[in-house]
Amino acid sequence: MKRVIRSMKDIKDLGEVKGKVLVFGGVYSNLQALEKMKNIADNSNISPSNIFCTGDIVGYCAQPEESLRLIKNWGINSIAGNVEIQLRNDEDACGCNFGDGTRCDVLSRNWYPFAQESISDEMKEWLHCLPEFIQFNYAGKKVFLLHGGLHNTSQFIFQSTEWDIKQSILEETKADVVLAGHCGLPFSDVNNNQFWLNAGVIGMPANDGTPRVWYMILNDDNGHNENGFEFQHHSFEYENEKATHLMKENQLPQSYAETLLTGIWDNCDILPKVETRLQGLEIIGNNISH
Repeated sequence: MKRVIRSMKDIKDLGEVKGKVLVFGGVYSNLQALEKMKNIADNSNISPSNIFCTGDIVGYCAQPEESLRLIKNWGINSIAGNVEIQLRNDEDACGCNFGDGTRCDVLSRNWYPFAQESISDEMKEWLHCLPEFIQFNYAGKKVFLLHGGLHNTSQFIFQSTEWDIKQSILEETKADVVLAGHCGLPFSDVNNNQFWLNAGVIGMPANDGTPRVWYMILNDDNGHNENGFEFQHHSFEYENEKATHLMKENQLPQSYAETLLTGIWDNCDILPKVETRLQGLEIIGNNISH
C-alpha cells in the first residue's frame, strides 16, 4: 500500500511549554474513548494548550466526523497522521503502510471509504490546518512530535525497532525527546538521556487482552525544575460496548469491533516478532519503561 512521504517543512513551533502535559494518539473515530479522554483532562485541570494528539484522529470506528469536531472544538494541539493527510488530499487509501493483500489492507478497504463519506467538507478543510510536526521546549529539553517516521509518516517504529533508527531521527530533528504515534502500542525507549516515547492510542486496545486504552502524562515539576522531566503511561476504560455497537450498526469491520471488547487485535501483520509474542499478555502498571 502507498506510503505517505513528507518533508520537514511543516513544523509548528510552540516555544516554551510548562506544567503537566497530556499526550495521546490514535482516536480512530472512537468518539466514546475521546469523550472519556477529554473528561480525564478536564478533571486533571490540564488546559487544551498542554494537550497533544499524535494523529490518526480518524480510523476504524464509527464516528469520524464527530471525533474531528470534538478535537477542533476542544482546541488542543494535534498533528496530521497518515489518515488525515490522505483524507485532505482526497486519496483513495488510508496510507497506513499495510502490506498489499494483508488482513489490515483488506479491512481498510471497508473503514476508509466509510470515513471518506462520513466527513463533511468543513471538517475536510479543517484537516489542512493540522501541522505534520510540532516542536516545543519542555523541562530543559527539546521535544518533537511526529506521527510515524520523519520522512515517512506511515513508518512503523516499535519498542523493538533498532535504536539507531530512532537516534537518527532524534539527531535530524535536534530533539532530546520524540513523541510518536502510529504503531498502536504504548512504550518508552531511553538511551543516553534521549527519549523515544509513544503514548499508545485511545481508539483501540493495546493487544494485551484487556479493553483498556493508553495515554501519557509528562511532568516538569510544575515548571519550577529544569531537570524535572518525567513521563508516565496511564490507561482507562470507556463505553466500549457502545462503540462496538455503532461499528456493527454501520457494517464496519466486525473483527475490529470485537477487538474493542476483547483487547486482542484481529491480526499481527504489522508487528515485529518481539511485539507479536506479547499478544494477550496484560500490560502491568502505569509505568512502561525498558
